[in-house]
Amino acid sequence: MSESGRSCLSAALRAAVPAVLCAALAGCMVGPDWRAPRAPAEAAYTPRPVALQGAGEAVPAQQLLPRAALPARWWEAFASPELDATVRRALADSPTLRQARATLRQAREAVAVARGGMLPQLDLQAGATRARGAPDGPAAELYSAGPLVGYAPDVFGGTRRLVEQQQALVDVQLEQLEAARLALSGQTVAQAITAASAREQLLAVQRIVEADRSNLELVRLAQSAGQASGADVAGAQSQLAADLTLLAPLRQQLAAARDALALLVGRGAGAWQAPDFDLRRLRLPRQLPLVVPSALVRARPDIRAAEARLHAASAAIGVASADLYPRLTLSAGWSAESATLGALFSGGQTWALSGALAAPLWHGGALRAQRRAAQQAYDAQLALYRQTVLLAFAQVADVLQALQHDAQLLQAQRDAMAAAEESLRMAREAYAGGAGSVLQVLAAQRAYARASLGEAQARAQRLADTAQWYTAMGAVPTP
Repeated sequence: MSESGRSCLSAALRAAVPAVLCAALAGCMVGPDWRAPRAPAEAAYTPRPVALQGAGEAVPAQQLLPRAALPARWWEAFASPELDATVRRALADSPTLRQARATLRQAREAVAVARGGMLPQLDLQAGATRARGAPDGPAAELYSAGPLVGYAPDVFGGTRRLVEQQQALVDVQLEQLEAARLALSGQTVAQAITAASAREQLLAVQRIVEADRSNLELVRLAQSAGQASGADVAGAQSQLAADLTLLAPLRQQLAAARDALALLVGRGAGAWQAPDFDLRRLRLPRQLPLVVPSALVRARPDIRAAEARLHAASAAIGVASADLYPRLTLSAGWSAESATLGALFSGGQTWALSGALAAPLWHGGALRAQRRAAQQAYDAQLALYRQTVLLAFAQVADVLQALQHDAQLLQAQRDAMAAAEESLRMAREAYAGGAGSVLQVLAAQRAYARASLGEAQARAQRLADTAQWYTAMGAVPTP
């Protein structure tokens, strides 16, 4: 190195040493200090208030309870022992939760690794050397062994920021585990309701098919008696064939729901069979907890996970900032030396103390670009956090309005079923009095079965949306 280069390096080191010492005394940490985002200012999820109306005993109203505590076992509100046992089994045996727990433990070990950088490092070193001083001289051997201590003071807080970053990533994994529990419970309840709905609809379609077959048989008898035409028979056959096509999709829906439940509880479909959930035995929860928007960001694990990622990105700026400052390393060593291995610890001894300071002077702009990249990553995570909050609010609004429309749809289906039931009663009375025909009675039976099918679908949809409400509110099950 030239004289001018050595002079510049010496000047840089003289300028850096006081800064390092002052920082060490002050214990400063470069980079931004973490501040959680402010709670949203929204007071409601929808532009206009949503009222969950009912229609008497037939369609009971649901009530929203603002600021009510979220139940840890919210599925118990459906009052189904089979559902409760299935959800508990899923939470106990799901491979998804086992994976999330293992990932969480892995993240915690990464924190321990980062914290190790804040402590002195102790190593044991040993060596053997064989050398010859002259071409024809005797070879000499030297053995040495002893401890070596190294320490890199965290002058500008880079290691502490790294620990902060890794701890924030632990929080991410923790919230993802909570989100997995919430999703698992919600999916299990949803599949149970789907299975119960498919069974109920199958019964309604089977009643429709029975009416179609009876209708076809009567039309054939009427044709034999000359009271019906071939077109009448073809029409009855066509109706029966059309209604038979409804059975296979419902059977597939029921089978798929059972297979999904087996997967959720961590079993193969051939090794575990889901219970036969009965739609009429699932009670509709009347009182629903309502978490206000300002508190939803603390209730939902997906929002908390997005906040933890934002925290990790903030700490990463500090890590990148610390790379712009000098680094100080201290080391101390002691070793025993001897010309023979047997006399190693009875021979000579040496010790050494050293310190080194490395100050970045020019890295082609890489270090500052690294810091700018960390800042851009933080901005990206901030946008993702805000998007996560907006998506959560939109989901709550959708489910809230769905609950309102579900009650209206169920009321309409109940009215249709009541009208079909009254029509069936009148057709039976007319037939009993000799003023009607069997075909009119069968047609009324078929209409009533159709109305029952629609009513079962509406009832199942209301139960499914109610279950989704609990997940939208962030009702995380306890471990």
